[in-house]
Amino acid sequence: MKELGLSVNLNALRLVEELCEGADYYRVEVKEHPSGAKVIDSGIKAKGGLLAGRLITEIALGGLGEVEVTTKSYGEGLKLPSISITTDHPAIATLGSQLAGWRVKVGGYTAIGSGPARALALKPKSIYREIEYRDEADVAILILEASEEPPDDVFGYVSDLCGVKPSNLYLIMVPTSSAAGFIQVSGRIVEVGMHKLARLGLNPLSVTYAHGYAPVMPPHPDYVEAMGRVNDAILYGGVTYYAVTGYKDETLGDIANRSVSSVSRQYGRPFKEIFRDAGLDFYKVDPELFAPAEITIYNVDTGRVFRAGGVNPKLLERSLGL
Repeated sequence: MKELGLSVNLNALRLVEELCEGADYYRVEVKEHPSGAKVIDSGIKAKGGLLAGRLITEIALGGLGEVEVTTKSYGEGLKLPSISITTDHPAIATLGSQLAGWRVKVGGYTAIGSGPARALALKPKSIYREIEYRDEADVAILILEASEEPPDDVFGYVSDLCGVKPSNLYLIMVPTSSAAGFIQVSGRIVEVGMHKLARLGLNPLSVTYAHGYAPVMPPHPDYVEAMGRVNDAILYGGVTYYAVTGYKDETLGDIANRSVSSVSRQYGRPFKEIFRDAGLDFYKVDPELFAPAEITIYNVDTGRVFRAGGVNPKLLERSLGL
C-alpha cells in the first residue's frame, strides 16, 4: 500500500533534472539513447566527484532523505570526508529505493541496480510485501553500478519491467571505484543497518526516523583494494541511529547487540583480506559482517536507548595503509 504522495520516482525526478541541468557543475555527461532514454555518466568517462555522489545518493533515497558531506574525526588523528543521511521515511527510502536489490542481467551485460525504479519493477518482491509499498509513476530512475554503459537491449528490458516508456527512463551510471561511487556506497550506511535489522526480525515499518554517517574513503584503481575500502567504511566507520516503536525494551536491546559488524567471526581484518580469502565471492563472506560499526536504537514508546558496537579507527587506518 503506497503512502499518500510518496512516489520515489517522481520525488527523485527533480533531483535528476538538477543533475542533468548542472552537468558541467557536477562533472557528469548526459546522453540520449535512440530510444529517448537518458544515460547519465558519473564516473565511466565523466569525472564525477563528491558533489555528484551526494546528489546521486539523494536520488537513490527516492528524494526522501537529506544528505550532507562533512569532515569527521575517526580516532585521534584520522580525519576523512564523511557522508551523513537523515530520513523520516526509512523503510521506503532505504529498502524500497536505495537498496542495491536488482541484478540487471541482459545477455552478457550485468550490473547492480538500485534506486527508485526498483519500486516499479518490484525487485525483489519480498521486500515490497514487507514494507507494504509499491510506486506508481510514468518515469523510472535506475542507478547502475557498472564500469560500462549498457547495450541497447537493456533499455527495453528495464522500461518494460518498470511499465514506462523508454523515453521516460533515466539510467545513472556509477562505477564503484569512482569518487561518486565511493560516496554513494558510504551513503548506504542507514540502509545497511535497516537491512540488518530486518534480517534480525525487526519490522522496517516500526522505524519512524533514522540517521547515520560513514567516512568516504579515497578511491583506489585496483578492484580488490577499492572493494576493501568501500566496505571498511561501513563495517569499521559507519554509525547509525534508529527511532523504533512497537517493541519491548528487552527485544530492542537484544536486537541492537546482534546488529553490528563486530558480531561476525570475520570481524577485525581489512575487508580486502577477507574478500581475497573468499575468492572474491561476496556469498562466501559471513553475512553477519555486513552491518554498521555502531548502532543506537531509541525506543519511542519508553524513552530507553540502546547502543552497540563502535568505530574502529585502527582498522580504517589499516585499510588506507597508514
